[in-house]
Amino acid sequence: MALKMVKGSIDRMFDKNLQDLVRGIRNHKEDEAKYISQCIDEIKQELKQDNIAVKANAVCKLTYLQMLGYDISWAAFNIIEVMSASKFTFKRIGYLAASQCFHEGTDVIMLTTNQIRKDLSSPNQYDTGVALTGLSCFVTPDLARDLANDIMTLFGALTPLEPRLGKKLIEPLTNLIHSTSAMSLLYECVNTVIAVKYLGLLAMSKILKTHPKSVQSHKDLILQCLDDKDESIRLRALDLLYGMVSKKNLMEIVKKLMIHVDKAEGTTYRDELLTKIIDICSQSNYQYITNFEWYISILVELTRLEGTRHGHLIAAQMLDVAIRVKAIRRFAVSQMAMLLDNAHLIASNTQRNGICEVLYAAAWICGEFSEHLEEANQTLEAMLRPKVTTLPGHIQAVYVQNMVKLYASILQQKEQAGEKEAAQEITQLMIERLPQFVQSADLEVQERASCILQLIKYIQKLQIKEVPVAEEVIALFAGELNPVAPKAQKKVPVPEGLDLDAWINEPPSDSESEDEKPKTIFHEEEQRHSRHRQPEIDEEELARRREARKQEQANNPFYIKSSPSPQKRYQDTPGVEHIPVVQIDLSVPLKVPGMPMSDQYVKLEEERRHKQKLEKDKKKKKQKKEKRGKHHRHNSLHTESEEDIAPAHHVDIITEEMPENALPSDEDDKDPNDPYKALDIDLDKPLADSEKLPVQRHRNVETLKSPDSEAPLVEKKSKKPKKKEKKHKDKERDKGKKKEKKVLEEEKEEEKKKSSKHKKKKHKKEKEEKSKDKKKSKKKSHHSEEEPPESVQNGTLEDEPLPPMSSYRLLAENPYVKMTYDIQGNLQNDSQVTVSVIFENKSTSFLKSMELNVLDSLNTKMLRPEGSSVHDGIPVPFQLPPGISNEAQFVFTLQSIVMAQKLKGTLSFIVKNDEGSTHEKLDFKLHFSCASYLITTPCYSDAFAKLLESGDLHMSSIKVDGISISFQHLLAKICFHHHFSVVERVDSCASMYSRSIQGHHVCLLVKKGENSVSIDGKCNDSTLLSNLLDEMKETLSKC
Repeated sequence: MALKMVKGSIDRMFDKNLQDLVRGIRNHKEDEAKYISQCIDEIKQELKQDNIAVKANAVCKLTYLQMLGYDISWAAFNIIEVMSASKFTFKRIGYLAASQCFHEGTDVIMLTTNQIRKDLSSPNQYDTGVALTGLSCFVTPDLARDLANDIMTLFGALTPLEPRLGKKLIEPLTNLIHSTSAMSLLYECVNTVIAVKYLGLLAMSKILKTHPKSVQSHKDLILQCLDDKDESIRLRALDLLYGMVSKKNLMEIVKKLMIHVDKAEGTTYRDELLTKIIDICSQSNYQYITNFEWYISILVELTRLEGTRHGHLIAAQMLDVAIRVKAIRRFAVSQMAMLLDNAHLIASNTQRNGICEVLYAAAWICGEFSEHLEEANQTLEAMLRPKVTTLPGHIQAVYVQNMVKLYASILQQKEQAGEKEAAQEITQLMIERLPQFVQSADLEVQERASCILQLIKYIQKLQIKEVPVAEEVIALFAGELNPVAPKAQKKVPVPEGLDLDAWINEPPSDSESEDEKPKTIFHEEEQRHSRHRQPEIDEEELARRREARKQEQANNPFYIKSSPSPQKRYQDTPGVEHIPVVQIDLSVPLKVPGMPMSDQYVKLEEERRHKQKLEKDKKKKKQKKEKRGKHHRHNSLHTESEEDIAPAHHVDIITEEMPENALPSDEDDKDPNDPYKALDIDLDKPLADSEKLPVQRHRNVETLKSPDSEAPLVEKKSKKPKKKEKKHKDKERDKGKKKEKKVLEEEKEEEKKKSSKHKKKKHKKEKEEKSKDKKKSKKKSHHSEEEPPESVQNGTLEDEPLPPMSSYRLLAENPYVKMTYDIQGNLQNDSQVTVSVIFENKSTSFLKSMELNVLDSLNTKMLRPEGSSVHDGIPVPFQLPPGISNEAQFVFTLQSIVMAQKLKGTLSFIVKNDEGSTHEKLDFKLHFSCASYLITTPCYSDAFAKLLESGDLHMSSIKVDGISISFQHLLAKICFHHHFSVVERVDSCASMYSRSIQGHHVCLLVKKGENSVSIDGKCNDSTLLSNLLDEMKETLSKC
């Protein structure tokens, strides 16, 4: 035995350790792979030995080889053997190897369960620490399930020792961050701070369910977390805000979220912000909204977001608010008319669920509530513009349907005013513009447009005969569309005499053979039943059949059981269930003339609440004079609560239609004999005291009652006035509502008069206010971003010109046709680009048989149908009636993208009019710029830094003088025209990134001086970079 131990020690002296392996790899640079292969063979032999020290040395070398990219999964069992070593130095090597190469698909990972459990309960703190660290790297759902109790036991034992761990960590972590030069240690310190912050927010979200007031006191701290660079922290803070809103702080929270929307980096996080804003405002049937004009203005402001995928959410909210809140319809219609008038700014992005979806809601609201429109003719003309035909088909269909409602309303106004010529003109306008929808590729749009066109042509014939038709046309859309209650179907009463448990037809007899051929059922059976009446079935037979049917339904897995009625969920149940991918993009704020700014309503709401408070104070003084003593103490404790804040508009829930004779309560929905009622459980609801299971505790700690816990009891007691007092308060509140509504109407009329004269807008104050307040309000009435105007319309604000919202450029034009084009690349195919061409018929003739041909070059070729020659053109898949435009796409294949190029082409077409047909052609030059090969691609700042440090990029620079626009608009132009995204911006310096369809990385550093801009660029290809910078110089020189 002694000789064996000595022999093993001698063998270990000649084994290669990690230092020898690294030294050998460096000495064998020419045949490195061969040398490593020999080392792996030696390691396999070492792993077969019984000596744990030899195995640990072998696993240590394998860990290094795994870092070089070699697969060591074949040694998984040997790694577990080293993990189970009793010596800590060996155990640490095993856990390190496991944390690097173990994953969910590792076959032997479940063998580590007992070893990890043993190490977690070890009295040696180092064994416990290395086990916990390793488990965090390769934990799987099965391991987590098996070891959850052990980990919780460990944390439970540590908690009493470190009750204030967070505060104790602040000082040592701060010292390390400021003093260390080791990047790895700095990374771990920062990572620890972020983890503690995330866990704190996670704990708050759990506390919010049971003690919301405790969390609401930290509102400012949670709002600060929205500025955190870590997106997981920002998303967790958003979840908390959902459950913290109230009538008092809703506007303030949404205002701060809107600021974050404007400067959000990436469309994914911006979409999450948009979703949370809508969820926060619409929760509990708009319970916390006190001013719906403010909410409409928020929704309108959200329409300026480019690239969002939640346009349908904004549209749904616009529709819901306009239908439910009758008092807001006039304001909503005016804002929707503005959106339709500026639809060309929104319709540039026509993707499904894009921001263009808001035009769906705008068209429907303006058509359904057309009586509130002030300029109905202008709105109708906006809905009939040719640009509308580029919208998705379902939006065009709504346009067509609601422009008829609008037409009927205008027709009625003109006939009542006796303006027959104006009525005929509006009819002629519809007949001229509707054919563009008849030519649509969408069948729904075609059918609606065709039917409506024939109807209006018939109306035109009646108008020529001077027959009044407005009343008949308006009758087509008479009646109001109300929302249907969610439980309306359940509330339909069973008609008298109808037995839902009785058989409709005679049940088949058991003796009937399956092989028997069925005879004619309908005719003969009907005659037989007419002669012989079915005998009545007694109650016992009915009960037996009913029981048999229920048993059959219970045993049938394909029978859909009735779902239990959902219980009310808590406010914080919606959560973020995806890991967002940041897309860093520069959003250019879109300011549409006439649109409201939501910030203006925050101040108006504060004034409105201040007036309500003054009225209540007056009422309290009267009550004090009448009753003293007991009430004096009651009033001194009273604070403004949620119930005290009266909304400016009432949500009309009564308009939800229910069937006749429906019961108003839900008690009838609950069947005491329902076998599935046990499934109707709200898993998010906290357990009652009677439902909680006994839990073992380490020790009982006496907790002192805080003064905050007693305050709600007193406050609750103070909120119970006597009946007379309550009636008086209701009367005062109703008076306040009427007075507020009257003041708002007077303000609107005054604003209309003053805006027409182009004067500065002033807000009308009450007579009770002092002269000092009036002077202050006059000073604050000027337009500014920090202090928005008090009026609900922002007017026409003078601002710097923004980049065009359309990237289409002029290709060619003549008296017959105008062609504009845009080139788009695709990362999925590095050798193709798509050219989108819009053809617009400028003449009064009909254009047909259009064919586009482009001469191929050695580098770029037009993709033609199979079997076509290089001289054949591609037919344009549509015809153009007069004044109509449509879009077609053509694909080009290319080899190199480092240089711009121009290709000659020709459009040939036939012009058909009353005089006959002629053949025409239009020559053009198709310009492929280097920027057209770039695609806006997100890039993290750390990845951007690594890319610059790689040394694989070529560098070039330009400088442009005479730049007068702001730095924000300068970046917007580069992003919009040259397809870049902003990585990071500091003052007047920004780093930008883009990627070509062939994988070239393009990095920019943009710096702005007083009247000049310098751009330093790096790219894989020097020629591509030089050409891109030349194109940017040309773009910026036009600023």
